[in-house]
Amino acid sequence: MNPMRLPTWLRIALVAGVFLLVAGAGFLGYRWYTKPTTLTVAVGSLDGEASRLVTAIARKLTQLNAPVRFNMVETGSVLDAATAFSSGKVDLAIVRGDVGDLSQAQAVVVVAHAVALLVAPPGSPISDIAGLKRVTVGVVGGDVNRKIVKELSDEYDLPRANVIFKNVAPADARKALEAKEVRAILIVVPLAEKYLTLIRSLFPQNTKMSPVLIPIEQAGAIAGRDRAYESYEVPKGTLRGAPPVPAEDLTTLRTSFYLVAQKKLSNDLITDLTQSVMNARRDLLTELPILAQVTAPDTDADAHLPVHPGAAAFYNGTQESFLDKWGNIIFLAPMIAGGLVSVLAAAWKFLRADGPQTREQALDALYALGRRIRVSGKEAELDEIEREIDRILQTQRLKAAAGEDETRDVTALNVAAHRLENLIHDRRLVLAPQQGGKAREQVRG
Repeated sequence: MNPMRLPTWLRIALVAGVFLLVAGAGFLGYRWYTKPTTLTVAVGSLDGEASRLVTAIARKLTQLNAPVRFNMVETGSVLDAATAFSSGKVDLAIVRGDVGDLSQAQAVVVVAHAVALLVAPPGSPISDIAGLKRVTVGVVGGDVNRKIVKELSDEYDLPRANVIFKNVAPADARKALEAKEVRAILIVVPLAEKYLTLIRSLFPQNTKMSPVLIPIEQAGAIAGRDRAYESYEVPKGTLRGAPPVPAEDLTTLRTSFYLVAQKKLSNDLITDLTQSVMNARRDLLTELPILAQVTAPDTDADAHLPVHPGAAAFYNGTQESFLDKWGNIIFLAPMIAGGLVSVLAAAWKFLRADGPQTREQALDALYALGRRIRVSGKEAELDEIEREIDRILQTQRLKAAAGEDETRDVTALNVAAHRLENLIHDRRLVLAPQQGGKAREQVRG
């Protein structure tokens, strides 16, 4: 359709509509690109501490306007969290390195280290694992610690020594010790003040008698077989300072809690996640001192839990730079800008289609009418062409009267218009016999 035949208001509405459509699509694209990614994270612990930590980190991520956010899925224990993760129900999970199926897990951060402590009541004659012969050991969080119990049993051949391991709930541990249902406790916890206080509360407070920490001297051999564990020296005086308990550094086993991600998650997303979590850790250290244990996982190729490539990029400082990410867009931006300028120019020309024509445009319009005259087949078309000629000439004469065009320009237009009028006259002569013949045929019909 010729834009000259569209009213000005309609052309403005069309251009405005196209502009709003493009602007709306751009806005939606920008919102989609900058919208934070929400990841589901399974969390479970016997005392709820893991949920508290993740809730605090999730809140801080929102405050920092981080590109990644958490949607926490609470589970009953770290074993349940690992199960939810392995089944693909969540994107992330807080897991312990020796619990559950972690074949699809890749480490993002180490959340905390958990130390295995074998503790006997004050005054107990048990000083080493050999002394556990024919003794019942209470295991706090029995299902979670099933693997470590197996490692100890295999390494020290405890079944032959008639050592029995009995699951004990945290709330029932002191009662079981007082009733002598168990003669020692196995508990695996971070060496944080909260958990050290919990262990102290299991035994009567007596300055003269202290709980007995039992070393796991073969921790190195166990760690050599199972990379989920490492040999660890509990520092002197960890449980109590005066007199110190333990009296000297104590050998035992240590494992770690990890924030793990599914392998399928993109590297860029996990890089953003790692950076966001480490920033949140920095801001929450005063409020939650246990976050001091949050560290980078082992990035070696033979690590027990392989680190996610996106997390490794953050720790190694190899994440993509600004130019790496946006280089193509920066390269394409001038071309896109040029295209937009062309579109805007076309829109401006479209909007001004009915504006005053220059002499050259008026002559071009008259020449185009000549072609229409030659192929015209109806008197009505010729009448419309004559009206268009009149409009063009009237506009140009007004411009000449205002001094915008020279007199010779108007003369050229008049000559062209005169030629067109002759063409119209000749075309009417050609059409007259045809129109008369059609009229006679209609009368006969």
